[in-house]
Amino acid sequence: MLQYNHFQIVRMTPDELRNDCSTLSIRYSFYETPFGKIVIAATEKGICYLGFDYKEGDVVQEMKNLYPEANFSEQKDDMQEKALAFFDEKQTPSEPIPLHIKGTAFQMQVWEALLHVPMGEVSNYGNISIQVGHPNAFRAVGSAVGDNPVSLLIPCHRIITASGAIGQYHWGSERKAAILEWEKQIINK
Repeated sequence: MLQYNHFQIVRMTPDELRNDCSTLSIRYSFYETPFGKIVIAATEKGICYLGFDYKEGDVVQEMKNLYPEANFSEQKDDMQEKALAFFDEKQTPSEPIPLHIKGTAFQMQVWEALLHVPMGEVSNYGNISIQVGHPNAFRAVGSAVGDNPVSLLIPCHRIITASGAIGQYHWGSERKAAILEWEKQIINK
């Protein structure tokens, strides 16, 4: 079972970000999961995108919008296969899986905080805003949570409202509830 220490954020460098990521080569592939078809994309340094294919091909366009000038090829690789460990409760990576992502300094702080929300548990936007040192920035935290480029691996699905409601999820509230329930069952085995 994957806990926060099994993923490590590797921030994209200014050179990688220059010219809308034109120096990046990104490999992506589709996989079936218990929650629907996903696309996982990776650079040489790590996973850069994971999203659900909610409408055929829309998820690929969403990924390409994040890295508009990158060179894309549809092919499987070892990094993507390692990321699939999220769905295998018996598989624990021997070393952290790198998440090679871009974002603002604030987004990176929020995403790092999300990595510390254990599987089977939830937190809320207010708690995360306190953790990142901006206790009144829960709306900004909500935006950063929603902008997470590697769904599931950075567990944005574990963030609920202060009232305890599931709240919104880029990939649908029903899917979010199903993922949370699945994680609880894994923890309780």
